[in-house]
Amino acid sequence: MITFAICDDEPIMVQELASHLADYMKEKSITAYDLSSFSNGCALLERVGSFDVIFLDIQMEQPDGMETARLLRQRGNHSLLIFVTVLKECVFDSFQVEAFDYLLKPLDSARFCQTMDRVLRSLEQRTAEDIVIQRGTGCEVVLLSDIVYCEVLGRKIYLHKNDGTVSDYYDKLEDLERRVDGRFFKCHRSYLVNLDYVRGCQDGQVMLSQGERIPASRLRGRELTQALLRYMKERGI
Repeated sequence: MITFAICDDEPIMVQELASHLADYMKEKSITAYDLSSFSNGCALLERVGSFDVIFLDIQMEQPDGMETARLLRQRGNHSLLIFVTVLKECVFDSFQVEAFDYLLKPLDSARFCQTMDRVLRSLEQRTAEDIVIQRGTGCEVVLLSDIVYCEVLGRKIYLHKNDGTVSDYYDKLEDLERRVDGRFFKCHRSYLVNLDYVRGCQDGQVMLSQGERIPASRLRGRELTQALLRYMKERGI
């Protein structure tokens, strides 16, 4: 799941960016992505968690885009920042906050696609092989390849692993979804499944390689099949 954010105080610009992004992702046959929009820097900064990619306008009320970027970096945020602005002269300032790219308004479709091509390559290169979860006063490193599926019950997430063990910790499924890579699919509001272990989907249930079954919502069943086929194609299976 790739997570995007658009922060711009012009609703028309938000719609234009969202449209460009939707067209690009459709062209690349990528459906596992999420988009959030914010009308100012404060709203973006108040959001818990981080995004993979943030499209950020520079000319906004304080904090403007550049200051918002600085505050994000100070908080340890590592999102790919893409400034979208009419101000060509600010391009050098963007280097100070490790901006990934700089798009000028009005948007050029070809230029947008070039930037997105680079975004996908960068995200593929930085894909994590593991996640660190907080358990009490300690922590545990869990390999993504070991996770068969993730289940949320109450305020806890349970990571069911291929050796039969289960690791549980306090978190939200939405936040975990942002931390895992494209092999994981949200088949139900309470479940993320690793496509490496999926052997089929039938009668509202996902069949796993170890004989287990987990629920798949009616709306997500068909999308799961399509996601599995795409994933197998990408791996050359």
